[in-house]
Amino acid sequence: MTNHDDTTSKDVTAPSPSHGSTRVDMHVKLLDERVVSRAKARDIDVLVYAPHFTRLPAIRRKAAAFSDDELLVVPAREVFTGTWRQRRHLLALGLSEPVPDFVTMEAAFATFARQEAAVLVPHPGLFNVSLDREDVRAHADEIHALETHNGKLFPSQNRLGRELSAEFGIPGFGSSYAHLRGSIGEVWTEFDREITSEAELVAALREGAPRRVIHRTGLGHRVRSALEFAHLGYENTWGKVDRLFLSGMEPTHPGHIAYDGKFDDVREY
Repeated sequence: MTNHDDTTSKDVTAPSPSHGSTRVDMHVKLLDERVVSRAKARDIDVLVYAPHFTRLPAIRRKAAAFSDDELLVVPAREVFTGTWRQRRHLLALGLSEPVPDFVTMEAAFATFARQEAAVLVPHPGLFNVSLDREDVRAHADEIHALETHNGKLFPSQNRLGRELSAEFGIPGFGSSYAHLRGSIGEVWTEFDREITSEAELVAALREGAPRRVIHRTGLGHRVRSALEFAHLGYENTWGKVDRLFLSGMEPTHPGHIAYDGKFDDVREY
């Protein structure tokens, strides 16, 4: 059983993709042979791969290694803007140059614009890691899509995403936000066109191409969502504290030598 929304939600019972359309799981955090196999089994055409604390060249190499004629893996960056305590996440596709974490939100938007990237707002309403209503209002003209269904979130949080999408006229998108392999393909965005490259997906997002946001339903979906949310507790406490403060400077820290001081004037750390 699946459920989809354009501006409203309706029950649908036809899980097969339409002719000439493309199913995209718009945000996943892991990538290996098992992830690829599961995506194909669930008729996903495109995965957007955006792991935390990984520089763009490494993401691009891995995405290319796991792409084939059946599944396109598009590299992306979920950039942490602001400070650790007040971080706001932005998902950028189509970047031509690396962008570090922990820069100001204004600098991130400006850098994305210079690179003509597609800029997405992931998981609105998720604790202190999401843009709020005022953030969206301030940057509505710079945002190409806003998440209206995230497989990790509760219904009230996803409802906020739909409200913000409607209020500011920003197209929606959906993703599994998979940190666990079993979540791949639980949520997807189905575009009304064939998408066979990163450039075509970026164009569809920047142009506001028609799409449906679809998610699975039933007990299995609810269990996978609960497992993902439970994983969030580890990920945002000890898991990231260990990476940030015990393991040395992260590869995406703005002070890392890879960025050659380019972001020193807009870094928060």
